[in-house]
Amino acid sequence: MEILFADMPAIAEEEISEALRFCAEQVERNLPEFTDKFQKAYSEGGFYQPTENRDWTTGFWTGEIWLSYEYRRESDAAAAERLKAAGEVQIDSFLHRIDNKIEVDHHDMGFLYSPSCVAGYKLTGSKKGREAAIKAADQLIARFHPVGAFIQAWGPMDAPENHRLIIDCLLNLPLLYWASEETGDAKYRDIAEKHIHTAIKNVIREDYSTWHTFFFDMETGAPDHGATCQGYRDGSAWARGQAWGIYGSALAYKYTKRAEYIDIFKNVAQYYLAHLPKDMVPFWDLEFTDGDDQPRDSSSASIAACGMLEMAKYMEPADAEIYRKYARQMLKSVYDGYAVKDAKESNGLVLHSTYSNHSPYNTCNHCGVDECNIWGDYFYMEALTRLHKDWELYW
Repeated sequence: MEILFADMPAIAEEEISEALRFCAEQVERNLPEFTDKFQKAYSEGGFYQPTENRDWTTGFWTGEIWLSYEYRRESDAAAAERLKAAGEVQIDSFLHRIDNKIEVDHHDMGFLYSPSCVAGYKLTGSKKGREAAIKAADQLIARFHPVGAFIQAWGPMDAPENHRLIIDCLLNLPLLYWASEETGDAKYRDIAEKHIHTAIKNVIREDYSTWHTFFFDMETGAPDHGATCQGYRDGSAWARGQAWGIYGSALAYKYTKRAEYIDIFKNVAQYYLAHLPKDMVPFWDLEFTDGDDQPRDSSSASIAACGMLEMAKYMEPADAEIYRKYARQMLKSVYDGYAVKDAKESNGLVLHSTYSNHSPYNTCNHCGVDECNIWGDYFYMEALTRLHKDWELYW
């Protein structure tokens, strides 16, 4: 395996501590505005606006609250209690949302309920968190197609134009493993494993770049074709999607222990690394590199770092050290050049992220470009927490 970026500096322990301190303080500063409301998926001019609990992204804000709670309870009990109280308010909102089926007809139950309700249950024993998360797992498995063996991402279940999975869903599946562990019912785990195997078999191309979405024949379940919705073009590698592939394959190994997933992880990660610009923070699509007049996606770097730190737990020591170093190098770059350092500049945590950048070849909305994005903030803080201590996953 070729070692890349050998001379790039890695984030130092004092920088990790300083970054986590600022993140927790920034989250606490935001609580008055974002306890009964949630942060919008992306900032506007560097500042998040409040929104109701309707989008697929709101769980990441609650996840930031729980990460801040974990950090603060080490040294400031009063601050930790304030954060816990805010997290509990948000759990109430998530229980209300799933009970009333408010914008839950999609596969993003894990993104919504793992960093909010599963996290709250693991950290505080929240009964409401447990109830909400199990109901969300039930909602997720309702989107499973036995013919084809996958969980449909979006849209009506009988719509050919939406008969597909997307690479992001690998991060939704830990909710199902957790639900099986909590309830003793294997149905959640069985569906998760079938989807993992179908997804990894189809969304990873021969060169280990990844499809964003993959379609299946409605009648036979046979693989049909890959396409993009958020990448630059169908054949390119959308940067955040490639990062979902890195973290997703690490989680796939964690839960299935299938040895081939370690090799898949290595190859997907190597493709990603080989297509990064010199500062290791990708442009929004890996089609682009230094010299291109295109926006970055700093969120992709934080997601990839989390995946590398997770997979390092299961690798031989020499390989583990390589990927831990890559993660530390990427986080150093994010910390130095992308992280918010002044609350007057932004109420988010990481700048220069891209939600969806329109191109001539895709049909996505143009939004959250060169802004903070809520998952970028969350995964930056998760990566820092992973380096700060032996962290128990919310996923």
